[in-house]
Amino acid sequence: MVIITAGMIGVGKTTLTGKIAEHLNTQAFFEPVGENPVLPLYYKNPKQYGFLLQIYFLNKRFSMIKKALADDNNVLDRSIYEDALFTKENNRAGNISDTELKVYLQLLDNMMADLKQLPKKAPDLMVYSETTFDTILYRIKKRGRDYEQIDNKPELKDYYYKMWSAYKQWYEEYDASPKMKIDLDRYNLEDEQNVATVLAMIDDRLKELR
Repeated sequence: MVIITAGMIGVGKTTLTGKIAEHLNTQAFFEPVGENPVLPLYYKNPKQYGFLLQIYFLNKRFSMIKKALADDNNVLDRSIYEDALFTKENNRAGNISDTELKVYLQLLDNMMADLKQLPKKAPDLMVYSETTFDTILYRIKKRGRDYEQIDNKPELKDYYYKMWSAYKQWYEEYDASPKMKIDLDRYNLEDEQNVATVLAMIDDRLKELR
């Protein structure tokens, strides 16, 4: 089984990805954030680095999803399927031009066509995590990445809210694979009992699919 996790930054999906991989005794593919040289630059100047950031992420996520689908037994932290969500929001915000968006979408289409040539053409399950917006802000602050903090750059709060709202619509429209939603406010993964409950929910969903 190939499982992908999705959700807003700060929601807790990376923690969930690790828990799922450990539970299923399989490999976790994590989003390349800490090693990303463009991300801090983007937060300082999104209009200059918006397109470069999206191309960087697209390249990384394409590589990751190809490996994941080829291995056929792993968990992927954020995937190519939600990448366009960020690019389109950057375009709406004026950080990426219409021409850059067109180039990006053409490249994405080519990559998705390439994925369809693989023996496994899509994930078996997408696990989407959600929380309230206040929880998102709390967790972003708690993890302490300087360039993400709204205390230093108040306009980030508006960006985070737009993405938080956009993700709700994205989940409803997602149809690349079966999906399920986990409320990580109700099931805070800092509590091991909640971890066990969430993993049992995922097990049940996998049994349905099998």
